[in-house]
Amino acid sequence: MNPEDMKLLGLSFYYHDSAACLLVDGVPIAMSEEERFSRKKHDDDFPQLAIDFVLKEGGIKATDLDGVIFYEKPFIKLDRIIRSAVATFPFAPLSFASSIKTLFVKKLWIRHLISQRLKISQDKIFFSEHHFSHIASTYFCSPWEKAAILTIDGVGEWTTTSLAVGDKNKITVINEIHYPHSLGLLYSAFTAFLGFEVNEGEYKVMGMAPYGTPRYTEKVERLIKTFSDGSFAMNLEYFAYHRSNKKSYSKKFVQLFGKPRDPKSRFFTRTTGWPSYFGEKPTGESFDKLATEQEYYADVAASVQAVLEKLVIGLVNNLYKITQTENLCLAGGVALNSVSNWKILQHTQFKRIFIQPAAGDAGGALGAALAYELIGSDKQRPFVMKHAYYGKSYTNDEVKSVLDDLKISYEYVPEENVLINRVAQALSDGKVIGWYQGRFEWGPRALGNRSILADPRRVEMKDIVNTKIKFREPYRPFAPSVLAERAGEFFELPDATEHYPARYMLFVVPVREEKRSLVPAITHVDGSARPQTVFREESPRYYRLIERFGELTGVPLILDTSFNLKGEPIVTSPKNALKTFAKSGMDLLVLENYLITRQDITQFKYE
Repeated sequence: MNPEDMKLLGLSFYYHDSAACLLVDGVPIAMSEEERFSRKKHDDDFPQLAIDFVLKEGGIKATDLDGVIFYEKPFIKLDRIIRSAVATFPFAPLSFASSIKTLFVKKLWIRHLISQRLKISQDKIFFSEHHFSHIASTYFCSPWEKAAILTIDGVGEWTTTSLAVGDKNKITVINEIHYPHSLGLLYSAFTAFLGFEVNEGEYKVMGMAPYGTPRYTEKVERLIKTFSDGSFAMNLEYFAYHRSNKKSYSKKFVQLFGKPRDPKSRFFTRTTGWPSYFGEKPTGESFDKLATEQEYYADVAASVQAVLEKLVIGLVNNLYKITQTENLCLAGGVALNSVSNWKILQHTQFKRIFIQPAAGDAGGALGAALAYELIGSDKQRPFVMKHAYYGKSYTNDEVKSVLDDLKISYEYVPEENVLINRVAQALSDGKVIGWYQGRFEWGPRALGNRSILADPRRVEMKDIVNTKIKFREPYRPFAPSVLAERAGEFFELPDATEHYPARYMLFVVPVREEKRSLVPAITHVDGSARPQTVFREESPRYYRLIERFGELTGVPLILDTSFNLKGEPIVTSPKNALKTFAKSGMDLLVLENYLITRQDITQFKYE
């Protein structure tokens, strides 16, 4: 590392998914969410463990940093909270008191906290606006010198939606939509109504939607007014998030949509049937009543998804009219809606889309550092983000040390071809594999380094992995990892190698009709899938595994889900992986070049 290189630490914390990013001369050296080390899902605390990791990975101390950049501006957020409280007076005194307490206890003293924890001068600490951090996190990682930029989330300081254009190292904001008008909070309100946790269950709404029919789009559209330029305004009578920290929707919302779904209720429809692992099937009228009730909620999920797509496309079409570029960069929590992303490519004039894998608040750490480094400078952008492997890795020696300390039996397979052949054969034989290789992924998706793998040809694999391995909702689909150059054979994804979102499972695309019966375990109820395109140069061992599986079976793709159990972060260390393996029904664990079977783990005691 050149001592003259600019060394920047980007940070996001105190909302959800705290994260740290080390940038050296404009290039990310290491990035991680705090949850990966703390083992607390969506950890929002000061990311000390993530900071320790990225600095160690870069071989530097905090005192070597040229700057630390926080991803938003707390005093502007304070302004929003005060003004919102005044606007909703006297209906939100408890919300105001809670928010003010949080701000004064934590968030207004960010500079002091960072200085104290890292033992650096406050003169080295800077702030970026929340949505500008989002903008920078996507545009400066993209391959384009000019691009339109759209960011949509719940809320930053004031902004919920930003339309911008990037030209080299200049970013011009075209328009903003401000709180309380928010597509992210619209979707969150329905997430809560459908019985899921906000900032966690939005994926579940996406998974539920294909089981329903969008019968209630007109009802959903009552909640929001749209304008000719694609902008929008919420009908706040239906919402409570602007005056409550505990409730997303109002009594009027419930009057319109009915009783909220019980979070403890089991989801099924007549299409899915009654899964055997639910226990004894209700009979007659009892079954019909339960099915009808859950089908209603599936229809609501389908309706809000359809309306979200329509609203996003309206914004995107207006952005194209203004910018007249065919390149689009997306960021913010809504950019993780893989269904909507694909619809943009299908129904607008944009030809190319870029999204970096941590599009939500964690990505703000990256964006804050990039904004400080590049905005207004004449520096050449030194990288394009082509992969997500920025986390911690463990060597074979380190893995062996853990196995020996825990007195776990294993088989060491030093020859890579032999290892690949063994694992590919096990997959084709119906084994479920814990696959642990290299640096863990940046963002919420497992992309072949911390993954659970299975045979996509076996229709039973979806239920097996959902219920015996992941212990999660049975209606949620699984994604395939596919050789990039062969993705077009199985998915309606032309020129697959050109689409960056597909590298990160950020497109939901149709499975080709003639291939659906061949890969039923990764084909969702609506005939779609969320593929990851795998490239030899970016992920060589994972690529070779899929390639070998394809040679054995004729199918160059593998079912891939994140290496974790329900409610837990994706595994980080070998010990995390061993604990998860021991608690689950996986058949084989591959820790770098070490193979561990279920028989090997029987004596392992985990806390």
